[in-house]
Amino acid sequence: MTEACPHLTPEHVHAVQPSALGCEDCLKTGDTWVHLRLCTECGHVGCCDNSPNKHATGHYHTSRHPVIQSFEPEEEWGWCYPDQLYFDSLGPAPNQSGHHYG
Repeated sequence: MTEACPHLTPEHVHAVQPSALGCEDCLKTGDTWVHLRLCTECGHVGCCDNSPNKHATGHYHTSRHPVIQSFEPEEEWGWCYPDQLYFDSLGPAPNQSGHHYG
C-alpha cells in the first residue's frame, strides 16, 4: 500500500462470508462474468468492470461500501472506490472460487 486510505478500517475491511462462489447478480440472471470482486464490508461477490454488467461497481454505487478485493485465486489486491486507490495486498480472500466465467 503506497498511500494511506481512511477506508482501511475494521468497519469497512474485515473477514466476510462471500455471498456466492460466482457473481451473485449474474448467477440470478444467467449472465457471464470475466473476473470476480469481493466487497470487504458485506461479502457481496460481483463481477469486474471488464464484465458486461459491472456488478461489483454497481454494488458500490448502491451500498457505498468503499473497498473491494479480488476474488480470484492467487490474487490479494484491493481497491478503494471513493479514493481511487489500489492496494497490492489485503490478504487472501476467503473461499475463492477459481472460476473465471459464469
